[in-house]
Amino acid sequence: MAERAVGNSVVVGVDGSEASVAALRWAARQARALDATVVAVHAWQRPGLAPYAPATARPTAAEQRDGATRLLTATLREVFGPQDDGAVRAVVAEGAPARVLVQQARGAVLLALGRTPRGGHDEHAAGTVVRACLEQATVPVVTVPGNRRSVPALAAAGTTGHPVDQAPRHGARWTCTVAG
Repeated sequence: MAERAVGNSVVVGVDGSEASVAALRWAARQARALDATVVAVHAWQRPGLAPYAPATARPTAAEQRDGATRLLTATLREVFGPQDDGAVRAVVAEGAPARVLVQQARGAVLLALGRTPRGGHDEHAAGTVVRACLEQATVPVVTVPGNRRSVPALAAAGTTGHPVDQAPRHGARWTCTVAG
């Protein structure tokens, strides 16, 4: 069974989108206010290719896992800089995103997800992963819109005011745990 968040952690789904970057930034501020750790989770699954597709069009599981790890690492580097200071745990897991996120969030303080505004009449409509997490999660789920530059922290009282986007630090690199 995959290692999951326990205790005082804020789990955040990361898929590389603007909305997930906003959720990661929000989760980092919230975790700081709660003196919690951030667990950044990227779920990947094998694409359903047509059986007649050439074998060369099908990436191997190792190639897909490596791509998922690179995506999560790049997103963490974009938000926090090049150094892993231990306040964020990165997890790459194979499986349906909603299932992986709900599983990883068991025992956490909350689950944060990015929400890309949908066009049309209901701009607050949630995508399938967000809806599934809202229905299945055993912890509070927070959705963070991706189109805002500044999203306020949920628990503003007691925050230290330190910016999440700090100047790049040199030294350690990001490491991702591959769950599965």
